[in-house]
Amino acid sequence: MAARASRFEVGVLYVAGVVQGLALVSFPAASAILTSPSGFALSGTQFGLMFLPQVLLAIAASAFGSRLAARLGLRGVLLLGLVGDLAAMALLAASQLWIGAPAAFVLLCIATGALGIGFGATVMALNTLVEGFFADNADGAVLLLNALLGVGTALAPLLVALFTGLGLWWGLPASMVLLIALLIVAVLRAPLRLPYQASGGADAGRMPARFWLYAAAVLLYGVAETLSGNWGTLYLSTQRGVQARDASFALTAFWLAVTLGRLLIAFLQKRVPARWIYLALPLLLALAFMFVARVDGPLAGIGGFAAVGLACSAFLPLSISFAGSEMPSRAATMSGALIAIYQVGYGVAAFGVGPLRRLGNLEYSSIFSMGGAVAIALALVALALVRHPAHRG
Repeated sequence: MAARASRFEVGVLYVAGVVQGLALVSFPAASAILTSPSGFALSGTQFGLMFLPQVLLAIAASAFGSRLAARLGLRGVLLLGLVGDLAAMALLAASQLWIGAPAAFVLLCIATGALGIGFGATVMALNTLVEGFFADNADGAVLLLNALLGVGTALAPLLVALFTGLGLWWGLPASMVLLIALLIVAVLRAPLRLPYQASGGADAGRMPARFWLYAAAVLLYGVAETLSGNWGTLYLSTQRGVQARDASFALTAFWLAVTLGRLLIAFLQKRVPARWIYLALPLLLALAFMFVARVDGPLAGIGGFAAVGLACSAFLPLSISFAGSEMPSRAATMSGALIAIYQVGYGVAAFGVGPLRRLGNLEYSSIFSMGGAVAIALALVALALVRHPAHRG
């Protein structure tokens, strides 16, 4: 049963997607100042470990989001997430006062933890609400929401570069505090109610066997996406000698391609079966990683990461919409659980690459070659889902 949403409600949800994207990439986009000897001087291992609180709390917020929704409603979960985002941006902006102090790393970890709560709760609530409001075209609506989230992720590196050029790298998170506060006021005015219980009730904890295929898919996807989103800039600037500005452009190209790919596929899936697209994306991702591991200059780096972004674009939102459409009465539970598992993959790549490079004495290019193997495994899981589709409805 589809809910009738006002234009104001739909607008609030889609704006929240953009804002969440901006918040999510604010930390990786500031990697130059975070790792620079003249900035926070974090080591590669510290930079990776900084994301551990984010991952753990995002997993918790996503996994328990459906239980919170049963108590607070989906709007309450969305508000909780936005408050977490606001706290994260306020702490990131304030951290510039502690540059050079040992407490700075601790403060950054607290900030990423708040962002984890924000991301886990916000994305679970947004996906479930959009899927409920547009039940007749859930795949397209969820793709559009995630495309707008991608708009935020693509803008973040550009805005950080702009503010850094003005000598105010903290300008983006400071601006975000005001933007998120205004969004919270808007959410308080929006009813955001579905005509059915999306948290799944008492049966929510018993996941069907098919769920674990989706879980494996989003876990592998989380690893692949985070290799580019968190480590691409450092790879190009430290191993390939690309200037920091051009490395930031490559990160922007990655997220911009993610966004444009989602928009393109939202229209394409009306003509091409979405499951064919679902299978093709990880195959393209494997080829893109092979190219990225061999780039030798700024233009190749920008093009390579754009190809990776296009290959990543629709896989996660399609996984969420497929799973939710197969079991709409458990949509919040499925969405929350899959986002939590995606965050596990994010964590593996975010703070696992540093120790892996150190223990194996590996170059970043070798890590991205391993990303190609992850993409092949992802294609095999996608094939299993596509070959035996479940009834959706």
